[in-house]
Amino acid sequence: MSEEKFTYKQAGVDIGEAATLVGDIGKLRARTEKNRRLHQAFGLFAASYDLSSYKSPVIVTGCDGVGTKLELLLRHDLLEIAGMDLVAMNVNDILTTGGDPLLFLDYVAMSHLDRGRISRIIAGMVDYLEACDCILAGGETAEMPGLVPEGAIELSGFCIGAAEKEDLLDPANIEAGDVFIGYASDGFHANGWSLVRRVLAQHASEFTTEEIVDLLAPTRLYHDVVGGLRSAGLRPKAMAHITGGGLPENLERLLGGKAAHLTIPQWNRGAVQKVLSHCDPADCFNTFNMGIGWVALVAPADIDAALGVGPGGRLLGTVEGESGHVSVVIAG
Repeated sequence: MSEEKFTYKQAGVDIGEAATLVGDIGKLRARTEKNRRLHQAFGLFAASYDLSSYKSPVIVTGCDGVGTKLELLLRHDLLEIAGMDLVAMNVNDILTTGGDPLLFLDYVAMSHLDRGRISRIIAGMVDYLEACDCILAGGETAEMPGLVPEGAIELSGFCIGAAEKEDLLDPANIEAGDVFIGYASDGFHANGWSLVRRVLAQHASEFTTEEIVDLLAPTRLYHDVVGGLRSAGLRPKAMAHITGGGLPENLERLLGGKAAHLTIPQWNRGAVQKVLSHCDPADCFNTFNMGIGWVALVAPADIDAALGVGPGGRLLGTVEGESGHVSVVIAG
């Protein structure tokens, strides 16, 4: 009796379907090459970008994911938001440097390829990438039967940017008296969802489906704020994307041991306060953005101009000369 010979498809990996998916992605990603273009064709083994328009280019890079928020996005069939979250979590980090986001790559893994679901994630990515003039340069779509659970999706993103060396923001220039200008978030973004999910599981009867969907709003892309600062001729001392660790941890990274006491407005959005009511009050400040998703540190003379460059702009506090930490309170 002859031995049965197996194919890759019988093992759970469909190369033909993967090749068709690449064609689908190609049509979507073409939208991201309007003002910027790859140096060579899309679809090669690596992507290239011509930096000759920069005089002294410095490369900036970052990687991030969507975290456990992804579980709820999948449950509520909000795949486009997953794509938006993935882009925003990476592009926002690049923007903090003063650099331009140029190229984005994604990693998507499933037990079995589902062209429809993957295309919807890519469509969400493309919406945000097109908005901030960043090219979808490539990525990896992995079919991993037996490793990724059925119905689950693994999702990671990677962004490459560049800046003129002289335009890179240097937090070492922050001085006592500089001020924090905060800009509103659109919700919990893609941080703190292990805690949010715990609250939703323990107090499910308190939340409607509509409220949960509102909580899952996509991470705000702060290219408008950064563009507004540039258009106004402002050069911040530093900028921060408020992610895991909240305002204290993310701002302490920049301050070099200097102290600050910030006052933020009450966070009134949808069912956010319902969630916060079930969380330790002190822990909330170290877990969530608390309604402030972006902070620019500027000189006192730039306060009025900086407040006007993005929706939700608000003066939060001042850098203090003594050493210490960042404390945050809600306006009474």
